[in-house]
Amino acid sequence: MADQWETLERECGQCRGCSLWETRKHLVFDAGSRTAEVMLVGEGPGASEDEQGIPFVGRAGQFLDDMLEIIGLDRTRVYISNIVKCRPPGNRDPLTVEQDACIGFLRRQTALLRPKIIVCLGRIAAMQIIKPDFKITREHGVWFERGGVRMMAMYHPSALLRDPSRRPETFDDLKSLEREIRSVCKRTYPSE
Repeated sequence: MADQWETLERECGQCRGCSLWETRKHLVFDAGSRTAEVMLVGEGPGASEDEQGIPFVGRAGQFLDDMLEIIGLDRTRVYISNIVKCRPPGNRDPLTVEQDACIGFLRRQTALLRPKIIVCLGRIAAMQIIKPDFKITREHGVWFERGGVRMMAMYHPSALLRDPSRRPETFDDLKSLEREIRSVCKRTYPSE
């Protein structure tokens, strides 16, 4: 299995499907456990992520770590990736052509991981993974299922940094996630 992950990451690093590779410093492929039952998916790397080659390491990443801690998790017990693996200039939203060029890598990551739960962090990830007309303000915290995988979306951590008034509803979403993990995942909360 490790060989398959390494092959996929190498292929992703060689991708020239859109122009984002031309301006990136580092490929931002994944973080966390490649055997996790819970997968978190954001939209794309920011400046700190591009600098370090690791998803969610900037301010939003630190906030994500705090969010996970609320429900007794950390990066060693989840898998983290993004829709696009190279930083869009100026931290703009990834364009449709960029998402289309990269989505195959995310699908292959998902196939290797075989998560029981996918959490979309923000509107763009939810529109790509859950449904194209996803409305984050109305549908955050709502559970969907596809192919036996439970899915939900939450506000992106950077959105919560910009608008703290959304944090109480995100707390509710986190508690819902915790209940769902306890219900369908056997290894995420060991020996409790």
